[in-house]
Amino acid sequence: MRQTRSVEIGTGLFVLLGMTSLFFLTTQTTGGDDFRADSVYSVEARFENVGSLRERAPVTMSGVTIGRVTDVTFDPVALEAIVSFVIDAQYDQIPDDSDASILTSGILGSQYVGLQAGGSPMYLDDGSEIMFTQSAIVLENLIGKFLVNAGSEDEE
Repeated sequence: MRQTRSVEIGTGLFVLLGMTSLFFLTTQTTGGDDFRADSVYSVEARFENVGSLRERAPVTMSGVTIGRVTDVTFDPVALEAIVSFVIDAQYDQIPDDSDASILTSGILGSQYVGLQAGGSPMYLDDGSEIMFTQSAIVLENLIGKFLVNAGSEDEE
């Protein structure tokens, strides 16, 4: 009787410790806002497909977070997604012919905007629009194309 009581207490403590660890990991890995800037400027970019890009997604350049996505909307006339984001004002020498891509962290990770520098002597400023963009690569579309191609090869 005493042994089953200690096993029950040990199991309860183990479950409690596991739930506490899970809560801690959840709070540390989601919603972390590592972007802080005293002064920012706004930039827009248009994409054919933004995948699962959301507000507060990072904007990076050379792997360094320099901004944050503020809004993702749809233009019903041009049938494109408009991504608005802010960039820390200390990064005020980004060429205006830079390109923006929607990238994925890892294989199934969250999506973010990656900037790649152009070569123009003019720089992005508040209200600029990035003209060169590359849409998100949607994993489901790639798998679908692969299956269709594999099926057509089998028929030959």
